[in-house]
Amino acid sequence: MPSTFRIPKAEVSGLYGRLMSAYARRTWGQVPDNAYVLWHHRQVLKAVLSFEGKVKKWDRLDPNLQSYAQLASAGVIGCSWCLDFGYFLAHNDGLDLAKVREVPRWRESDVFTPLERDVMAYAEAMSVTPPTVTDEVVSGLVDRLGAEAVVELTQLVALENMRSRFNSAAGLQSQGYSDVCELPLAPASAVPSEA
Repeated sequence: MPSTFRIPKAEVSGLYGRLMSAYARRTWGQVPDNAYVLWHHRQVLKAVLSFEGKVKKWDRLDPNLQSYAQLASAGVIGCSWCLDFGYFLAHNDGLDLAKVREVPRWRESDVFTPLERDVMAYAEAMSVTPPTVTDEVVSGLVDRLGAEAVVELTQLVALENMRSRFNSAAGLQSQGYSDVCELPLAPASAVPSEA
């Protein structure tokens, strides 16, 4: 389903717009729909792009765990755009696509380790309203991953909440990013809404 653009799709123009569009097409094959929405407020757009660039440099948490947590969070919120793009990024990063495919049904799937399950449960607990995170869950993750990795995990899930809620509120839908990696996009309804 194409994006509904509750906030009108802006016309990306000027030198900065051409540079941003060229970068997006070279990197992802097309301009993300959220860029057309963010274009209305360039300061917000530039702040988001700057922060996302810094986030890519974080390295205390295993990339697979990063991906699983972000996809689990996007699923809880119901952001089909985020699931689509997240699958695409996992593919491009060379992650285990057999496992990535299973994230929307991780509770029933037998491909995940206990740690991976705990990370996804934590991501979901952070993403429901109100959050349902417990001291025991955090303590267990700190024991197994270390405090730095849990800080990174927590911030990545919080960031995915921001992305997913923005994109969902703006009416953005899957853009077909996952089509190139032959991953079926799981419907948001396939992901439990409660942790």
